[in-house]
Amino acid sequence: MHLTPELLRLKEEIQGHAHDFGLDFFETHFEMIDFDDMNEIAAYGGFPTRYPHWRHGMIYEQYSKGYAYGLQKIYEMVINNDPCYAYLMRADSTLDQKMVMAHVYGHSDFFKSNLWFSRTNRKMMDQMANHGVRIRRHIEKVGLEEVETYIDRCLSLENLIDPNNLYFSSMHKKTEDGDSGDIDRRRRSKVHKLASKDYMDRYINPPEFVEEQREKIRLKEERVGAFPEAPTRDILGFLQQHAPLESWQRDVLDIVRKEALYFAPQSMTKIMNEGWASYWHSKIMTEKMLKDDEVVDYAEHHAATMGMQPGQLNPYKLGLEIWRDIEDRWDRGRHGPDYDRCDEMESKRTWDSGSRQGRAKIFEVRKVMHDVSFIDAFLTAEFCEKNKLFVYQKNDRTGQNEIADRQFKNIKEKLLFSMTNMGNPIIEVVDANHKNRGELYLVHRWEGYDLKFDEAMETLRNLHALWSRPVHVETKEDERGKLFSFDGENTQVEDILPTLGE
Repeated sequence: MHLTPELLRLKEEIQGHAHDFGLDFFETHFEMIDFDDMNEIAAYGGFPTRYPHWRHGMIYEQYSKGYAYGLQKIYEMVINNDPCYAYLMRADSTLDQKMVMAHVYGHSDFFKSNLWFSRTNRKMMDQMANHGVRIRRHIEKVGLEEVETYIDRCLSLENLIDPNNLYFSSMHKKTEDGDSGDIDRRRRSKVHKLASKDYMDRYINPPEFVEEQREKIRLKEERVGAFPEAPTRDILGFLQQHAPLESWQRDVLDIVRKEALYFAPQSMTKIMNEGWASYWHSKIMTEKMLKDDEVVDYAEHHAATMGMQPGQLNPYKLGLEIWRDIEDRWDRGRHGPDYDRCDEMESKRTWDSGSRQGRAKIFEVRKVMHDVSFIDAFLTAEFCEKNKLFVYQKNDRTGQNEIADRQFKNIKEKLLFSMTNMGNPIIEVVDANHKNRGELYLVHRWEGYDLKFDEAMETLRNLHALWSRPVHVETKEDERGKLFSFDGENTQVEDILPTLGE
């Protein structure tokens, strides 16, 4: 349903204010729907023409019951597409509609301008419809139960992708001329040293460093002819190319992988994206669109969206406060060597160089970063202290979340770990012909967090169903090497030498 004349007028007014603030967004279409339609569309990830699967029905039931019991409500939903599509709830008040529209324009600007969305499919609404048609054809040919079971397996593996493939997909091309290939290999074999005088060479190019680089090159060259030649994180892409699948299975896996890659930037920028949209809906509402008699209701609704509970991270709140902190710091010049060297608390508190570069800085950051780089660059000790960010841990005796750590270093490290690789363990295919028997050998790049045994084994079972040969994953547990294996019937866990990361 199209917007009412009043909402259409408000939309055009909000759009004008967004333009005036410098936002650059796709053409945005708003659709007015009921709560039941909103729950249904949300269950399909925002795409009403998406392929059929029982999981979408399960999510719909969860949303419907949550809404019916007053436990949750979907205020806004916006799709990364060109044109951009957004949905409004018919039952919401005019205040809520204005707030949501302003929020949507913030999202649309982020989708269009942020580097990590630049390679996503901007016609995904049409692509999702095509995916739905293809899946329905497979169901007609093969049968509903078999196709749904196979989709279940693929969806359980959808986090085994490499989002960087969207940006660095070009592979090293093999030379057609054998001699030139030999030249390339000789070039790779040579360690590149920094130019220096002979008497300074041992300092500029330390012998131990040169030897370390030479050993890395040797190990890399030993892998030439291996399968794959280099470890790959794009396990779904590898299976799509090399697993013994039927044509319809390969097509379904292609669909799941493409949709996972499309949604990946949203997971990679959740804090930035929601914080950016919240920043702009707050700016537009409080400075341009809010009437006097709406102030109290707006404050209540905004506070409800930004609420945080101990032990829980609200991306809307955290993102909004970091964006505001960046703007304030660059407006007052509270950054750089001079500020960092200052050790007088009162001088730091009142520091103001009058640079007024805050707005330009947040637009610059919005363009190039994702959540990990965003948190790494702009989460400061002062920010954590001001916003009371701590590491929480559940007390087994009381069942309550309690503060476990107040150290800034540990707070930042835990937050970054939770966001690296979208919170998933980093797994790579290192050998698809393990022991020359066609077995699949994976490695978990361990960074301090152990694999969960039950989830690892379930993943191995689903990988085996696609690969049709035994599968293994090497990991660590309590600093000891572990190897989880599944051969189609039995699971096995054995201790191995802790060689990971060497």
